[in-house]
Amino acid sequence: MTTKHKHDNPILVAGAAGAVGGIGRNLTKFLLARGHKVRALVRREDERAEALRRLGAEVVEGDLTDLASMHRAIEGCARIYFGMSVSAAYLEATINTAAVARHHGVEAFVNMSQMTVTQMSISETTDSPQHKLHWLAEQALSWSGLPVVTVRPTVFLEGFFLQLAAPGVRASDELALPMGGGKTSPISAVDVARAVAVILDDPRPHIGQIYDLTGPESADLDHYARVFSEALGRPIRYRDVPLPAWGEGLRQARFPEHVVRHLSAMAELTRQGRYDRMTDTICKLTGEVPTNMRDFVKLHAAEFKQR
Repeated sequence: MTTKHKHDNPILVAGAAGAVGGIGRNLTKFLLARGHKVRALVRREDERAEALRRLGAEVVEGDLTDLASMHRAIEGCARIYFGMSVSAAYLEATINTAAVARHHGVEAFVNMSQMTVTQMSISETTDSPQHKLHWLAEQALSWSGLPVVTVRPTVFLEGFFLQLAAPGVRASDELALPMGGGKTSPISAVDVARAVAVILDDPRPHIGQIYDLTGPESADLDHYARVFSEALGRPIRYRDVPLPAWGEGLRQARFPEHVVRHLSAMAELTRQGRYDRMTDTICKLTGEVPTNMRDFVKLHAAEFKQR
């Protein structure tokens, strides 16, 4: 396949406007920088869709569970990134997208899963309804005959450490999370997007592979509190919050029940040591060391400023 041909067809990025972590948005940016055309699928026309247009993407509005809009999105695309935020409709969206992708004969389907699936099986699941949907989605994609690449990142820095922990750091200099003494190896969504861009740039060597992605170290929350202290120049301590109280706080903050159950299960698995995982896959794929906690906190220092 010539380089010119490679850039003729747009690459579809589903979930391009996604909020937390923003894999889709970063992926769009990286693919455009590599000279690809990108078709960005968004749920609605808003300022995030406009920002994608300004980057140079073709923006298509549509719903991953809607057949007609997925035909519109996929037609003419040879490569697809499929990612969707935590949702009860996740499995339906995956299979709807996969069925249409198969109809249009795509040459690569990169599926954003998650690392806990590595430890699941036909008889082993977790208390997270989302983990179960991810596992089922991976089964269905493996049966589909599609040219699939599976990416399984661990917990995102942007999720637990920015969105969920920042209020406690701002208000009371505390990393208030229900992780017990468990270790975790969080990864930046930007690094995950960079790895997916490498895969989509030339998918052939990656078809059929499963990539488990972690950050550069696995450590407990006391360690990360010390890293926060150093990066922010003020003492930050870790406070282990009881899980039920933390879940209740999420509900009061209007997180959907499906999401609350998912995040609570992730916290419980962390307490059990299930997130104490390390791989060098990001480095192998991108040639770059993944973002560490210190650099991440420094980068987002304004969001951790005392109020």
